[in-house]
Amino acid sequence: MERALIVGVNLEKSQNEFALAMEEMASLAEACEMEVVGRIEQNMECVNTATYIGSGKVQEVRDMARALEADIVVFDNGLSPIQLRNLQKELDTPVMDRTTLILEIFSARARTKEAKLQVEVARLQYMLPRLVGLHDALSRQGGTSGSMSSRGLGEKKLELDRRRLERRLTNMRKELDAISGERQTQRKKRADSGIPRVALVGYTNAGKSTIMNMLLSEYVEDTEKQVFVKDMLFATLDTTVRKIAPPDKNAFLLSDTVGFISNLPHGLVKAFRSTLEEVREADLLLQVIDYSDENYREHMKVTEETLQELGAQSIPVIYVFNKIDLCGREHFATVQGEDKIYLSAKSPDCIDALLTLISKKLAGGYRDCELLIPYKRGDVVSYFNENAVVFNTDYRDNGVYMKANISVKDAGKYAAFVLGEM
Repeated sequence: MERALIVGVNLEKSQNEFALAMEEMASLAEACEMEVVGRIEQNMECVNTATYIGSGKVQEVRDMARALEADIVVFDNGLSPIQLRNLQKELDTPVMDRTTLILEIFSARARTKEAKLQVEVARLQYMLPRLVGLHDALSRQGGTSGSMSSRGLGEKKLELDRRRLERRLTNMRKELDAISGERQTQRKKRADSGIPRVALVGYTNAGKSTIMNMLLSEYVEDTEKQVFVKDMLFATLDTTVRKIAPPDKNAFLLSDTVGFISNLPHGLVKAFRSTLEEVREADLLLQVIDYSDENYREHMKVTEETLQELGAQSIPVIYVFNKIDLCGREHFATVQGEDKIYLSAKSPDCIDALLTLISKKLAGGYRDCELLIPYKRGDVVSYFNENAVVFNTDYRDNGVYMKANISVKDAGKYAAFVLGEM
């Protein structure tokens, strides 16, 4: 396990916000399997263009890194290629910034081919302008003609690496485009089905996957459908979509998405955009909040800013305040109004209350209808039995008579069988 010294520079945050950022940085380092052996903090009005921090602070970081035998220095800020190169030279220790650290975590956690490609694309985009820092020992140049044959070993190495990475980046983007096309086809099929879509969103480690598994354990018998859960940052990177079909409520498709975090690298948001389309095209969002975290309001703000960046800020939201059991509350759900619920995702007693709130939010897209379906259209009967709340079924001479709560979209799609609204 690498020993990490964390360096944080506060430019415009309040002391409370800065302290939160440093705690989060320590958690990120631990998520990357590093041991945090020390911290250095500094308040600055503007950054040093050469080394980000001042020369005196560079000396302090170098001395502390040596004293603590740190293997790496991690900055809770984004470093330019020049700053990265200069710091590594001055400190004589590997240097990593916040973006690189998050990319490392994502790279280690990616499981599906799509997630791995998305992370690798973001990583390569970030690495390309930083090749000089990575190959500082090979920076000698020679010749003046400009041809590859007359350049120094360092420049040829850099140029070859750059071209190799650019080719690799181009190939991976093509692969991602193909996968994105398949995902769009899947989304179109789900949209055509008329089943409403609900997406879990929120700060990383708020309990989104636990809530999904809570619902799956109740309404889906196949345990392999459950998603990975662990108490750590970014445990889940892959978007998962599952159908939830309660016997007395309308079915819906529930998707679990990658968690958000403050200063999430733009390259990652861009790389994961195709995956996060599930959020933008949802009919309802469940914003899961770790209510036991004293900084939950700041986490909500980060989530809302990320949703705005994705173009999903106008989608109806239910605020799910999770982990109330860690706040000394009982394991039962408390509903406030039409868009807030306080619960513990580990308590099955909360399922009905959450589902009732979801059903109410989605109710505007449903109608109570009477239908008469010819016997030769047994496929339609099966469809409504699976995707609607059926109140009554009567087998008559001229077909199957049903009273059911169906979606407005299905009412239009199967208008030939609709006798009228109840």
